[in-house]
Amino acid sequence: MIQNKIIHPYFLITFFLIVSLNFNFIFAQISPGDLTTAHEKYEGLSNCTKCHILGEKVHNSKCLDCHTEIKTLISSGSGYHSSSEVKGKNCSSCHSEHHGRNFEIVNFIPKKFDHSKTGFLLTGKHIEIDCNDCHLNKFIKDKKLLGRKNSYLGLQTACISCHEDYHAGALGKQCSSCHSTFSFKEAEKFDHDDTDFMLTGAHLNLNCTKCHQKEIKDGEEFQKFKALPFSGCVPCHKDVHAGKFGNDCQSCHETGSFRKIKLQAFDHKKTEFPLIGKHKNVECKECHKSEQVIGMNLKYGKCNDCHEDYHKGEFTKDENVKECSACHNEFGFKSSLFSIEDHAQTNFRLTGSHLAVSCTNCHYKNSVWQFKIDNTNCSGCHENIHGKEIKAARMTNDCITCHFTDKWTAIKYDHNLTEFKLLGKHTGLNCNNCHLIQENSSRQLLFASIDSNCEFCHKDIHISQFIEEEETDCGRCHSFSNWEATEFNHDETLFPLKGAHRKTACSGCHKRIEGPGITYTNYKIKDFKCVSCHS
Repeated sequence: MIQNKIIHPYFLITFFLIVSLNFNFIFAQISPGDLTTAHEKYEGLSNCTKCHILGEKVHNSKCLDCHTEIKTLISSGSGYHSSSEVKGKNCSSCHSEHHGRNFEIVNFIPKKFDHSKTGFLLTGKHIEIDCNDCHLNKFIKDKKLLGRKNSYLGLQTACISCHEDYHAGALGKQCSSCHSTFSFKEAEKFDHDDTDFMLTGAHLNLNCTKCHQKEIKDGEEFQKFKALPFSGCVPCHKDVHAGKFGNDCQSCHETGSFRKIKLQAFDHKKTEFPLIGKHKNVECKECHKSEQVIGMNLKYGKCNDCHEDYHKGEFTKDENVKECSACHNEFGFKSSLFSIEDHAQTNFRLTGSHLAVSCTNCHYKNSVWQFKIDNTNCSGCHENIHGKEIKAARMTNDCITCHFTDKWTAIKYDHNLTEFKLLGKHTGLNCNNCHLIQENSSRQLLFASIDSNCEFCHKDIHISQFIEEEETDCGRCHSFSNWEATEFNHDETLFPLKGAHRKTACSGCHKRIEGPGITYTNYKIKDFKCVSCHS
């Protein structure tokens, strides 16, 4: 009989330590390494059979028992795992384990991945967008994949799995029958000729929304493409004739343009307004507006019933002018019937160069026609290039005082009416010699600003020797006939000439003075002593 003995605590601690060390040693001999973070919950001997079959290698069936999302793809023959590159391989050949917690069991580089191996070839706009723009949780239908980190699985290939079905199922689910991956907005593959309503004429250039209008359906914008009435024109087009001509619109119109009438079937002479001149070439719509009914309530008695009064009532206020036909006819508004003889009856008779001037030069200002001109002065049309210069005595702003209508450069002004009468050499000068001031590229005509003093036009070669009371009176010595000092009398000076002095040349006493930048003859001799000249 075994006697009960008390077991010492030290013995228990030693026993458990030995068991623990042997267990770790045994497990280390079985497991080649730690599992990745994704599988770490399966660590331990009791979990080995969840991935391994005892005595055999890892079977794909074990992997797919957990990864049912991939099993579903393989079963349906879709996705990357059903491609020739993966099909038939063991899962462990690409996703091996026991290499540590941080080992990347999925070695996947999105930017280098060949997307065609998934069975969904990237084309058009799909090539340009980032992977993460499509691989989002909101597009994943399999709930097992929701919240899964860095997963690219779970997307479907149908357009509506990622894109909203704008047509709300009305046109089926095969978007590619009309659209391409380059643009959803343009139905590039759609051919309207394949429908029951072939597009012709102006219909070819219409925007789809003109016929297929947008509406709100179930709170969303919806564009209707099916079940539209198209047996006649009236369902889409308003009958401007209010049924007067029946429903067979094509008897007069064509799809090229509703406003283009088959003129060969219509004779306007039968109306009260036979077409004459340019009216023959005017399209019907120009007179028969869309809001009017042809042949009914259409005014045509006066030109301005159809034509805008270009003169804005300027002539209709004149009792003598009743209608446009006074100046125009049906062969053209631009060719006026208003003659030179008619113009002579106005308060401005055309003479000289005015006879050759186009009407627009005087009557078309600032993009506006004006024929009733109150100001008939020259300044009404011509710029006053003289500005305020024409204000001298006995001169006015009336251009005809100096100019003719035949030629502006022909001057008839009588200079003797001014305070400066033209004498001697001045009578043969051109006006520009005195009145035209030119500095570099600037030209200016002066009249009132011109001083009658000689120095205004002529240079004072005596360098101010004869200034008296701030003025040089050249006329005391010179005349207008020449520059000779014919008016000068030496006897009226402080040194009257006597004896031999009368025969002495002026230069004998009046010497040339040359200085820096100046040369002149000295006429103002201050010392009259004999020794000043005679030694």
